[in-house]
Amino acid sequence: MNKFPVILLFATLAGLPVLAQNPKYPPLREYMMARDAEIALAKSAAPESVSDHATIKVFTESGFQTVHKGDNGFVCMVMRGFTGAPMYTPAQVRDYINYDAKTRAPICLDPLAARTVLPYYELRTKLGLEGKTAEQIAEGVQTAYAKGEIPKRPAVCFAYMWSAEQVLGPTGHWHPHIMVYLPGYETLLGTKHPQNPLPSIGDDEGTPFAVGVIPVDDRLAVKAQGR
Repeated sequence: MNKFPVILLFATLAGLPVLAQNPKYPPLREYMMARDAEIALAKSAAPESVSDHATIKVFTESGFQTVHKGDNGFVCMVMRGFTGAPMYTPAQVRDYINYDAKTRAPICLDPLAARTVLPYYELRTKLGLEGKTAEQIAEGVQTAYAKGEIPKRPAVCFAYMWSAEQVLGPTGHWHPHIMVYLPGYETLLGTKHPQNPLPSIGDDEGTPFAVGVIPVDDRLAVKAQGR
């Protein structure tokens, strides 16, 4: 997740603790959504022609679970703060997003990203649910990547983030955009951190986890059905 840029909870959720008792995290119930609302929000990440055939995952107290198996290789879900916060840069933005319970970042990963990036997001989520700090999550992911416990990223791959209702940490709502996973890249079309909606590297340039963003026309933003 780049730095830029209803609720029908079961009674048991009211008693859910802060994530693994780490005081930096709000109570887990603040991260939860009603299942139907989350499915609709996840599908709003991409055009219907993609999301109607994609696998859909929803966030639960034990991580992301598949609720619909698609047939086109795409995977749509709603990232939370600890799922998609930057790994390294800048640290203050990473930390802000990591602990933010309001972040709702619908994303729909293409087939290659579903194979190579999704396990990274799922590991980040697992560590967040264990109450690990932002720095500990970064260290855990880096170690897992070095040991081959999560896939290497051999090539550029992509994801839709076209939802009209995305909330991206301190940025809040932002332009619909394409996420570009760019292992090792330091710039995208000559830019790093944009001051306006230009294609650019958003996070973690020069690392295996470098992410670029390509904003698209705001008229392409997708509204979640029923919201």
